[in-house]
Amino acid sequence: MLSFLIAGFASALSGLCYAEFGARVPKAGSAYVYSYVTVGELPAFVVGWNLVLEYVIGTASVARGYSGYLDSLLNNTLKNTFSAAMPININFLADYPDWTAFSITLLLTLVLGVGVQESTRFNNIFTILNLAVVMFVIVAGFAESDVENWSIDVSVAKNVTVTGQNLGSGGFFPFGFSGMLSGAATCFYGFVGFDAVATTGEETRNPQRSIPIAIVVSLMIVCVSYIGISSVLTLMLPYYLQDAQAPLPFAFKTAGLPAAALVVTVGALFGLSTSLLGAMFPLPRVVYAMANDGLLPRFLGRVHSYFHTPLAATVLAGTLSALMSLLFDLSQLVDMMSIGTLMAYTMVSLCVLILRYRCSDSALGGEYSPLSTRDPYDSEEELFPLRSKSSETFTRRQYFHQMFNLGRVMTPTPLSSRVASHSAIMFAVLSVPFCIMTRMTAWHSRVGLVFMGLKLVMCVVVMARQPSDVSGLSFKVPAVPVLPAVSILINVFLTTKLSWETWIRFSVWMVVGFLIYGLYGWKNSSEEYRMRGDTPPEEKEDAQN
Repeated sequence: MLSFLIAGFASALSGLCYAEFGARVPKAGSAYVYSYVTVGELPAFVVGWNLVLEYVIGTASVARGYSGYLDSLLNNTLKNTFSAAMPININFLADYPDWTAFSITLLLTLVLGVGVQESTRFNNIFTILNLAVVMFVIVAGFAESDVENWSIDVSVAKNVTVTGQNLGSGGFFPFGFSGMLSGAATCFYGFVGFDAVATTGEETRNPQRSIPIAIVVSLMIVCVSYIGISSVLTLMLPYYLQDAQAPLPFAFKTAGLPAAALVVTVGALFGLSTSLLGAMFPLPRVVYAMANDGLLPRFLGRVHSYFHTPLAATVLAGTLSALMSLLFDLSQLVDMMSIGTLMAYTMVSLCVLILRYRCSDSALGGEYSPLSTRDPYDSEEELFPLRSKSSETFTRRQYFHQMFNLGRVMTPTPLSSRVASHSAIMFAVLSVPFCIMTRMTAWHSRVGLVFMGLKLVMCVVVMARQPSDVSGLSFKVPAVPVLPAVSILINVFLTTKLSWETWIRFSVWMVVGFLIYGLYGWKNSSEEYRMRGDTPPEEKEDAQN
């Protein structure tokens, strides 16, 4: 319950940062493009690669969940068959290959590849159905709840559970404060999707008011739903007896309500059908945007002449998602999705700080106007045509003088922009050792934690003293730099609570990404073409058309 609450709060902070991103760069690629126009090509590739991971794992995890609920209708026939025929005895993989999830993902890839788009009416109907199922679960579940399940003696639990299972200490906090935070890091995946609201700044009448309200209200509804369902589950059935694959039907069956279990399962399948389509739908767009910039092979950015979709990007992304759903179980997929999402959101919050204090002619009285989303080939210079490219140098005395803005500069200058950018990057970097030190108990670690905390506070104070950009955006994050800084700190802290196995998988993913960038993207990017004085291939094709 509290894990969902913490994850929801962290998501709300990131959502507000996403809202400003949507007002500045309403273009395909979302956080990838936002990073591209603020901090450059390599950080943008890291963000884009993390977004690919987020959507790939999101698709695979929903497919795996869909398979679990479908199998619950068949009394685990699929699981038993696959386990007996093809067991996988490798620690970091699933116990068996889930061919059902694999087939579902490939089918969805085919549907998206031929150009079938999401239907608003379809989504609305199934959203209402999802909410109805949630209400049914909460009402019916509370009728079968037992408060004693929140105060279970762990010694009694050990007598009725599988040996070797970590049961914690029992009670309402079986795994303590640390376990709650680890749960929040894992639960973060459940709030993915608010960026769809945050990137609609140009389509709303009063975005300064409506976007934050929409983000907060939607996250509150989702958070209350998660808290309600998790409360019902743990009150109906002790936490150590839960079924990880299809928890809701299992809980109702155990409580002697098979009819309710059937209703929940069917409703969950309809809801997961919509979630599966929504999870995979943005994936080809991110790959398409990165391929257009030359950071991924450019053939992935080609639009099929007949289907009018990025067919190659869709097929490749779908195949990767299908393989992930085949080889990893749901808990592994959820952790991988959380770490990729947290990394991307951290970069978004950092970019908000950098861009807010950046010097440009618009800060001197010009009016900023976000671009139309119709042209997918807008370059970085077109997105921010007034951005300063000053190469001025400053003395140390001038730099330290500007750190506290002793000259009371009111509009951003190249020097103030550099000071703010350095402070923002330093804050993000120092957040990593600070969060790691919170887990250490030695006295010298505590002393180091205090000094590290003072450094973080100093970075925020320096940023707060700098003049900010006064461009007329449709939405701005409030309480800058405090709110984005808190968002960065919470996101980094949650990543440190994930398991070391998740970090190993994430590291492998990033190594593959850096190899792709080093062997291809670095030499074939659009920016590299411009630096050589050449025209990027996508701009040549656009000119010919």
